[in-house]
Amino acid sequence: MSQPHTEPDSFAFDAESEGRIPGILARYPEGRQASAVLPLLYLAQRQMGRATGSAWVPRVAMDVIAERLSMPAMRVYEVATFYLMFNTRPIGRFHLQVCGTTPCMLRGSDDVLRACKDAGGLKGYGDTSADGLFTLTEVECLGACVNAPILQVDDDYYEDLDYERTVALIETLKRGERPAPGSSIGRQAAAPEGGPIVLTGAED
Repeated sequence: MSQPHTEPDSFAFDAESEGRIPGILARYPEGRQASAVLPLLYLAQRQMGRATGSAWVPRVAMDVIAERLSMPAMRVYEVATFYLMFNTRPIGRFHLQVCGTTPCMLRGSDDVLRACKDAGGLKGYGDTSADGLFTLTEVECLGACVNAPILQVDDDYYEDLDYERTVALIETLKRGERPAPGSSIGRQAAAPEGGPIVLTGAED
């Protein structure tokens, strides 16, 4: 069950966000500025993360975006609640997003989920840890199936995980450190484990 939360009374884009908005709006033809709703929602969410430590989009921010883009507020609400990338209530400092679709499941996403619960002090999906550090969410395919299983932390992908490596990742986050995203086993991009073998001259 979702926990009640307090919506802020007001929202205004800060200088960093305002500096990016003209470039975003310039991507769209005159009269089509409503198409900028996705990037502006993202800006608002990132700004809330900077300001409060919780990256989410309060309704008052959606209202500001609707006014900026001259579109009905309801259309902004519809977009914000449709996409999993937007959080419409406060979350923990780190957003743990577990992919459990078929490729990740076959490669051990259940172990990744168990590690998130054990190391993060989480009861299950939708939960935020008592210390406010972690929120756990189940997401659909993250599109990095070749390096499954994947855990997305905020905007970063951590790949080729198992139980122990996931626990180590979470413990590192607890210490205030941010590991480099990518493969946890040193895989080069999407090459086979052990390194690329195509066009190397290696014998079969």
